[in-house]
Amino acid sequence: MPAMISLTDNAVDRINALMTKRDEPAAGLRISVRTAGCSGLSYTLEYADTPEEFDEIIEEKGVKVFIDPKATMFIVGTEMDFVEEKLQSGFVFTNPNEKGKCGCGESFHV
Repeated sequence: MPAMISLTDNAVDRINALMTKRDEPAAGLRISVRTAGCSGLSYTLEYADTPEEFDEIIEEKGVKVFIDPKATMFIVGTEMDFVEEKLQSGFVFTNPNEKGKCGCGESFHV
């Protein structure tokens, strides 16, 4: 079975930077998938103060990522990266389960 999610060095660096900037300590970053956007599903990221029941906990390169159990089947094998370009920056998910994305890249479907 493929890894739940893998993190690039850029993603790890950005997660570390976010954890450092937060006023209160956080246990890590939580990834969820919600119904949203024109393609159906959207990734959501938020600080995780503590693990929630049934979270999948990934510890990679010194950072912790908590995967919402409802998101598990949508993101198995996904690579999380952080990209900085001239006009935008953000986390990018390369998900082998995606069947398509909307034109703006904000949502996907499986």
